Amino acid sequence: MNTDFPRIITLLRKERNISQKQAAADLGVSQALLSHYEKGIRECGLEFLVKTADYYNVSCDYLLGRCAEPMGKADSAPPVTGSGDRLSAPQRMLIDSNKLVFSMLNALEDASLEKSVRGYLSLAVYRIFRVIYSANPKNDRRFFTVDSPAADGFTHAAMELEKAKAEVAAKSGAMQNVSITTNSISAEHPEYASSLLNQIKACEDSVSGVSKPSEDEK
Repeated sequence: MNTDFPRIITLLRKERNISQKQAAADLGVSQALLSHYEKGIRECGLEFLVKTADYYNVSCDYLLGRCAEPMGKADSAPPVTGSGDRLSAPQRMLIDSNKLVFSMLNALEDASLEKSVRGYLSLAVYRIFRVIYSANPKNDRRFFTVDSPAADGFTHAAMELEKAKAEVAAKSGAMQNVSITTNSISAEHPEYASSLLNQIKACEDSVSGVSKPSEDEK
């Protein structure tokens, strides 16, 4: 059974402030049956899938979790060329996602939250660069001033501290009143929305793969 469909149709209905009773009436099913679809108790047929896609103005692929863009647009633009660098689609997706996050933060003019987010991401780059640099044992360890054996632990601790600061700033500042939906992301950040939505899906696919028990653990 597809596990994305129940989550997505529930999210779309709530984002649009439509009651379950109203949605069921509009889609021509009973409220009890729609409830079963939203809870993943029952699996719908093709006719209902198509009708739901038309109702919420999204693609069937989006409803099934096969793509992150509501209208099913693929991230197929050619690699970006600049300063001699060629960025692959996944690389550009990551960069554009960061641009969207900072665009959202800059609009709020919340310096404290922006600083913590920037600090967290900067530490992530630093942490992974150390991994890349350390791959070759001939690279001079004096490149970094923090002792190598302890560096990763200290960096991880610093990242968690910045994350905690960001959480405090977000929950106590203007961000707590910002309503974020797939529609608002696409409308307010059209140039980066596809990248962020696809980035979220890619990350959740990765996290789901790690969290699922292996055959040996079942």
